[in-house]
Amino acid sequence: MMNSNIRYARQLASFTALVAVTLPLSPVLAQDAALIDAAKKEGTVSVYTSTDAEQSQKLQDAFTKKYGIAIAYNDVGTNGAYNQVISEAAAGQVTADVVWSSAMDLQMTLVKDGYAQEYASPEAANIPAWANYKNILFGTTVEPIGVIYNTKALTEDRLPKTYADMITFLKNNKTELQGKVATFDPEKSGSGFLHHSNDARQRKDFWDLAKAMGDDGAKIYSSSGGMKETVVSGENVIAINIIGSYALDWVKESPNLGVHFASDYTPAFSRLALVANNAPHPNAAKLFVDFLLSQEGQSALAEGGLPAVRKDATGGLNIDTLSKRVGGGLKPIAVDEGLLEYMEPTKRVQFLNDWKAALGR
Repeated sequence: MMNSNIRYARQLASFTALVAVTLPLSPVLAQDAALIDAAKKEGTVSVYTSTDAEQSQKLQDAFTKKYGIAIAYNDVGTNGAYNQVISEAAAGQVTADVVWSSAMDLQMTLVKDGYAQEYASPEAANIPAWANYKNILFGTTVEPIGVIYNTKALTEDRLPKTYADMITFLKNNKTELQGKVATFDPEKSGSGFLHHSNDARQRKDFWDLAKAMGDDGAKIYSSSGGMKETVVSGENVIAINIIGSYALDWVKESPNLGVHFASDYTPAFSRLALVANNAPHPNAAKLFVDFLLSQEGQSALAEGGLPAVRKDATGGLNIDTLSKRVGGGLKPIAVDEGLLEYMEPTKRVQFLNDWKAALGR
């Protein structure tokens, strides 16, 4: 009898421990199954984005193959995504489910103005803390901001090793570089404004760099692609503060194009995703965000040339391998309210005026 009681007690203890381990998982699994089922019934998800379809095609294909949900992919640009969300909300005709944009400051503005809804994605725990703003806005990529140069005009050993060295380089080579330096126009490019204003927030010597570019007669452009063409042709010999994730792909196809990053300071932006308020397909929207943040989705992004924010993504660069590639000075732009500093109208106007003055415009 004693042995039977002991065996029963041990079996009861084992069962209790098993229940304690398994029960907390059940609601999560049930929630995921319910979300997937509801998303499949909705059948489609509408994405407003600034990401070229070519870069995200692997992601789109993987999502649709896994869930059978069609993606209405709208590449409307950074400003287009922002403006359409606001205008549709005002008209009471929201068609966006997910807004996925590289304009981090505009995305944060949408959040602060109430155009996004909170969603505690089960995948959020697998991305860095700096990439998650209150379970509303999520960083999905980490893309370095760097320099491209014409390898026939400049050799790699001449390129500046640090941010401060770039200022000196521009000052000491005015004759050679006059009229042959390119950079983003912060007034016409959402990416350009983000890149330059982030540097102004992070570095006391940003305005020294801006003035050095101005003294060299820098030309300004609204897109990375526009700058690339001028550097490849030799019209410009260097382009500063360009989207490095694009450049890392470009150099594979252009023998006279090089990409360079400072070893002490390489800022990196992220394409941020949010679920729109009153999204017509809310379940599919949440499932799409889950997939964006999952290892499978992150690996698909990396394979498409967009470095993943997760460390365990494969098939391309992830946050760890990217940091090594740029020399260890990777400084991701945090997804926080600091992004709004230069979105305040008075401060934004002052920044643009200071920029024009530095460039001599």
